[in-house]
Amino acid sequence: MGETAGHHPPPPPQAAPPSLGLSRGPIWTPAEQLQQLQYCIHSNPPWPQALLLAFQHYIVMLGTTVLISSTLVPLMGGGHGDKGRVIQSLLFMSGLNTLLQTLFGTRLPTVMGPSAAFTLPVLSIINDYNDGSFTSEHDRFRHTIRTIQGSLIVSSFINIVLGYSGAWGNLARFFSPIVIVPFVCVVGLGLFMRGFPLLGNCVEIGLPMLVLLVICQQYLKRLHPKAHFIVERFALLFCIGVVWAFAAILTAAGAYNNVPEQTKLSCRTDRSYLLSSAPWIKVPYPFQWGTPIFRASHVFGMIGAALVTSAESTGTFIAASRFAGATAPPAHVLSRSIGLQGIGMLVEGIFGSVVGTTASVENVGLLGLTHIGSRRVVQISTAFMIFFSIFGKFGAFFASIPLPIFAAIYCVLLGIVAAVGITFIQFANNNSMRNIYILGLSLFLGISIPQYFASKTTEDGHGPVRTGGGWVSCSEKKLYFLFSFFIFGCIVCYFVLQQSLGI
Repeated sequence: MGETAGHHPPPPPQAAPPSLGLSRGPIWTPAEQLQQLQYCIHSNPPWPQALLLAFQHYIVMLGTTVLISSTLVPLMGGGHGDKGRVIQSLLFMSGLNTLLQTLFGTRLPTVMGPSAAFTLPVLSIINDYNDGSFTSEHDRFRHTIRTIQGSLIVSSFINIVLGYSGAWGNLARFFSPIVIVPFVCVVGLGLFMRGFPLLGNCVEIGLPMLVLLVICQQYLKRLHPKAHFIVERFALLFCIGVVWAFAAILTAAGAYNNVPEQTKLSCRTDRSYLLSSAPWIKVPYPFQWGTPIFRASHVFGMIGAALVTSAESTGTFIAASRFAGATAPPAHVLSRSIGLQGIGMLVEGIFGSVVGTTASVENVGLLGLTHIGSRRVVQISTAFMIFFSIFGKFGAFFASIPLPIFAAIYCVLLGIVAAVGITFIQFANNNSMRNIYILGLSLFLGISIPQYFASKTTEDGHGPVRTGGGWVSCSEKKLYFLFSFFIFGCIVCYFVLQQSLGI
């Protein structure tokens, strides 16, 4: 039967999915994009709102910056002034890398921040120099950070080669929805140590922050229609201000005068010593700590961390595309972004950062929390990062926010990122037992294997299996570094199952 007058018959109506016996609510059909986004990647909120939203992004990434610096700098032998300069360098490079990534990389609204994946190789470098052969602790600090610089510079070329050769894009073509689900979920869940374990260091500050944020962001917005968007978008800033003031009152009242030192560091608002030690104006510049030191035994650990951050950034970019109302980045865009991330890591090594860069998972969670996926907002946030990295006193003021407040924020934001990973299962056949098997095993082992290696690896980098030394022992350390990260175990498990099991 031929067509008549160019008219096509209307498509048959889609049958509604069967109701679940235990379900009490409506059943929704799959949607390619999230429906409640108020501003997507190309639309922009008014300038006053954009400035406040950008400042929120700066505050969220500041928590990770302060946490990494406060953990590593004292172990390196640095003082309060050194910690302030390291924070300034990390902020400066985060602003620069974020601007480059949003302009020339994926062009998604993603903040590029310091990565905790470099903590293990940095701790290995610290352990090698912890032998008492230096005249002062400051001398040990400078020697350690110069070695970190050299390792970052060399390892950055791995990302540059993988990215601009197209090799990472060829690998990304294997990312089906079945791998994206555990991939993105592990990106969020793998950072759980930044959540309640960190919050528990000061429950009287962290728990009120968590409860207040949930109440303000999810319940208060229902009180009045006109207040809906204000509460939904800016509840985070309001809650930080209230709980920070509460922490300052407890500090001034002497509530923490007779508590252990660790509690003081977590709860008091004056224990970071950043405000008193930070310079008014200090511009980070290349080789500010001295000439980089290159040692092969340290470079390989950094290379492993660089590979992990490449995978972590890829999962974060995919989650960001979902929250920004954009299509998932194609393979060539992911490859370009990893190459640009390598260039950023090279510049970080030149400027003297203590860790490399990655796409900030918590800032992607903020996109979902505020329903604002505008790229301009993230680009404006780079101005805050660079400004506060130069004017140290102002940056130190906000860096003195107690870490349990940030931990409460991460409980919400990282959970949102993990949850958005689950939504990608709608694009796969989730009734296939093969897919369910691959998904479940990849997700579980992706979390379980790193826990084992992390618990069995000592401070000097030795893991549960030891062969006795030489280059084999050195290679073992690098494998332990890789398997100690959640996303690496997830990827290995998926590719083995995906390629060995039939369709």
